[in-house]
Amino acid sequence: MKKLIVLSLFITLFSCKNEKKETITKTPEVTVKYTSFGEKITADNAISNTEMFKKFKGLKKGDTIQVKFTSKINKVCKKKGCWMRLDLGKGEESLVRFKDYGFFMPLNSDNRDVVVNGKAYLDVVTVAQLQHYAKDEGLSKEEIEKITEDEVTFAIESNGVLMVE
Repeated sequence: MKKLIVLSLFITLFSCKNEKKETITKTPEVTVKYTSFGEKITADNAISNTEMFKKFKGLKKGDTIQVKFTSKINKVCKKKGCWMRLDLGKGEESLVRFKDYGFFMPLNSDNRDVVVNGKAYLDVVTVAQLQHYAKDEGLSKEEIEKITEDEVTFAIESNGVLMVE
């Protein structure tokens, strides 16, 4: 009888040690709050800034595509908020202007995350326009005078922006 009790205890202990306990942890859903500018848009189906860069690289002059992508604001116009430069990764940027000057971004929007919706295309920005943007950005006269060539840019005409609060 003692042998039977010892054997039962041994089997019970052995089976408990091999028992796999699985812990399921649920990741809480993160709700992102946005401030909306321009037309009402959603963040659904927005592509990343690096995916957007790939799309820009596939464009030819005269091509336009409708896009929605996420990025970080590198710079915003310091006079009115009438343009912004968004990070596309690898040191590349997109110049975003707003459809019909229908809305502007807050002047302190630098380094904020956004979702941008609009029309993407390649644009040639003239020296005069580049110098105007540099002035809006608050660059010195010497820095502005160094701008001497037109620039092909990855442009967006945005109809709506969501900025992470």
